[in-house]
Amino acid sequence: MKIRSIALATALGLCGVNALQAAVSAEEAARLGQDLTPTGAERAGSADGSIPEWTGGGVGTVPAGFVPGSGTYPNPFAAETPVYTVTRENMAEYGDVLSEGQREMLERFGADGYQLNVYPSHRTFQAPQWFYDGTKANAAEATLEDAGQRIANNVPGVPFPIPQSGLEAMWNHMIRWMGYTLTLDSASYYVDSNGEPVLASQAETVFEFPMFMPFLDPDRNYDSTDVRWALLRTDFTGPSRRAGEILLVHEPGSDYTAGKGRSAWQYLLGQRRVRKAPAVSFDTPRPAAAGTSTYDDAYMYNGSPEKYDWKLIGKKEMIVPYNNYAALFEYDSLDLLGEKMLKPELLRFEKHRVWVVEGTLKEGERHIYGKRRYLIDEDSWTILENMRWDGRDNLWRTGYVLSALLWDVPAQISTSEISYDLLKGIYAITGKGDRGSLRTTIEKPVNFFSPQGMARGGIR
Repeated sequence: MKIRSIALATALGLCGVNALQAAVSAEEAARLGQDLTPTGAERAGSADGSIPEWTGGGVGTVPAGFVPGSGTYPNPFAAETPVYTVTRENMAEYGDVLSEGQREMLERFGADGYQLNVYPSHRTFQAPQWFYDGTKANAAEATLEDAGQRIANNVPGVPFPIPQSGLEAMWNHMIRWMGYTLTLDSASYYVDSNGEPVLASQAETVFEFPMFMPFLDPDRNYDSTDVRWALLRTDFTGPSRRAGEILLVHEPGSDYTAGKGRSAWQYLLGQRRVRKAPAVSFDTPRPAAAGTSTYDDAYMYNGSPEKYDWKLIGKKEMIVPYNNYAALFEYDSLDLLGEKMLKPELLRFEKHRVWVVEGTLKEGERHIYGKRRYLIDEDSWTILENMRWDGRDNLWRTGYVLSALLWDVPAQISTSEISYDLLKGIYAITGKGDRGSLRTTIEKPVNFFSPQGMARGGIR
């Protein structure tokens, strides 16, 4: 389906009233689909050949045994072995392609077996043609307004495929393409300082992405008066103290200005009623991560960008987690946990180009992090790694996401994340689906994502 730029933008309520200066020139925008990929990455490979050319994405031959709708995506690269392994002993050789977080992890836990197994790189990211068409339209039309809190003249696609600022790159991640709908049954654990795993939460989480839904089913009646990038509902099933709780979040698709940002509700067993939950944002600790991360750490970063000044440091070749099919689809969360780290032998790292973006807390704003740094995949605009410093400029927390291309959608998912608290010596894994639990079909009625539907689903 080709994007209908004017009609769709009007329907979604994303167009600005006044004409605005284009983000990049028409000549720059014309590079998309030429020397740049349709989403703005460099099409060419790296000079040394370690990063391949993007040739359309995908995994090549779909592995034998793949059953559509099964929730399991067999590893298309299972026969590969690491090209090299980065350890504490040889990390100096790879210093230019390691993040601060990875260097710190190698220093602290290298003697305990922490290492990075680096495999051949595969640029698997793909999206539908309508998404590429929308991205090309956005390159010359989309702009930031209201101190970067709102995008004007944006249609579904990457809003800023040729970013001119750190804030534009962050918006690309905040409303990235992850498909139309996702459902997964997950178990989130934290591992305490004694190396013991503790179940923090068990839940069914359902995502729906309304701003992309018209392309899946143009005949379905979608509410266009308040379009959202994502609707998320989490129904907790464990541990026993949390079973029956529900969290509902509506995330905006282009506007975080006053009164138009995130909406969140909670159903708590003790209160037996649905309540608005404004605290589900910024630096409120996440119960599912047992205090190792904040609500705005979820999925590497989410929510309003208002508290930070964002700097686009540039693009670099880095070793990052990528194509983690084995970790995501062959193991449950508990299987991945070691005493001090996720088991390195079950993880896959590759060399890719990433945008480096740094956020510094604005004067007069409050947040537990004084500085944050992100590595954003040039192909998918997914944040792959994050690093967070406290107010005294100590590296406090670091983490990464496990991602993989769902080739039958096609879309790259990035819901499973790992956060290490370097000061407390604990870590957590959240959003990791159990084997076979992932579903990409629409299964829930429209009112499922409403406070009313949430109330009916609560245990009384």
